[in-house]
This record gives sequence, structure tokens and C-alpha cells, in this order.
Amino acid sequence: MLLRMAGTMLASGVVLGGAVLAATSASAQTYDPKYPVCMTVIEWGGGAHIDCSFTSIQQCKATASGRAAQCDANPYYGNEKRNVR
Repeated sequence: MLLRMAGTMLASGVVLGGAVLAATSASAQTYDPKYPVCMTVIEWGGGAHIDCSFTSIQQCKATASGRAAQCDANPYYGNEKRNVR
């Protein structure tokens, strides 16, 4: 009985630990609406980040050259909030 309860507690701890790690490793991606091109960089170990600081596909491709990265049109380009007075 005691062994069974210990196994259940261990399994619960593993599940809870996995849920905490999954929740803390997630991060929001930011698309800057001021730039028309974004580069998605795949990092060693499987992570990725998005860099939206490019004015052209050519500029982005030159920066991405030799890296695990791709350049795409920014889906939020031109959608920045405007000051309305």
C-alpha cells in the first residue's frame, strides 16, 4: 500500500513538473509593425525567435545567410496603432 502511494506521488510530481516546465519555456513572439520583413531564426536545441527589423527580403536574406533562418513578409506590417486626436 505504501509503495503504491509513493508511486502515485512520484507520477504526480513528474506530471506537475512537466506542466511547469512547459508553461515557463513558452515566450511570446513580437512582430514589429514598422518593418515589412521578419526573419525566423531556429536556435540550437529547437528554440526559435523572430526578428522583424528588415526593410527588404534581400536585406533579411543577407543577414540570414549561413544560419538556420528564413525570411518572410511581416503579417502585421502597417498595422501599428496610430495616435488619434
